[in-house]
Amino acid sequence: MLKGKVALVTGSSRGIGKAIALKLAGEGADVIVNYFRRREAAEETAREIEALGVTSQVIRANVGDPEKVDEMFDTISGSFGRLDILVNNAASGLPRSALELDAKVWEWTMDINARALLLCAQHAARLMGKRGGKIVSISSLGSSFVLPKYTAIGVSKATLEALTRYLAIELASRDICVNAVAASLVPTASGMLYASGGEQEMPAPPPTPPAGRLVSAEDIAGVVAFLCSEAAFMIRGQTITIDGGTSLAPFSLE
Repeated sequence: MLKGKVALVTGSSRGIGKAIALKLAGEGADVIVNYFRRREAAEETAREIEALGVTSQVIRANVGDPEKVDEMFDTISGSFGRLDILVNNAASGLPRSALELDAKVWEWTMDINARALLLCAQHAARLMGKRGGKIVSISSLGSSFVLPKYTAIGVSKATLEALTRYLAIELASRDICVNAVAASLVPTASGMLYASGGEQEMPAPPPTPPAGRLVSAEDIAGVVAFLCSEAAFMIRGQTITIDGGTSLAPFSLE
């Protein structure tokens, strides 16, 4: 379905990003693995991608830093000469209430979770050129619902979704489809760390969605792959919710 496409997945050394990278590779795309801190994990992801019969490249870059974003896309341009898919997945943030937030945490979170989409989309649009392409960002239910100690992350994700809508209209004439995916809690290392309030252990098991299980990274990857396909050409500026029904029934009816 994506054979011959070149995809960049930011923050794809592990967790949701890794699942997305492997899914796109399984669909035939060459995948660029972006990471910031865990090189060994990124290289392992690249090896798993290449085992699927496609090409992979590992690029270290903090997507919250404009200069590093510039360097990353210069590398992509030199190595591939094009880009067809951008998955804006890299995210950061600390469990803090509004009154606990300081300027440094706020700026760091907004830069990585929201501004990075703008910076990467600007570069990606140039590399996509007249061929068009797909841009998909990963958001969360905290963009719309008030979650405990989620202020900076939630606001940054709401900004990301608003920017998704603006980019979708501005880039439509270039045949670039821009969308987002908002998921409920996914049991990855980072997801469970937030759910525990930054503690090493969960105080209690997270609530189970009406669907009967937590959302998996693979659930998200499947929807992202669909949004990157031609079957999703007429979906523009939308945020697709993946939560097993959690947002429809926040309180148990039993």
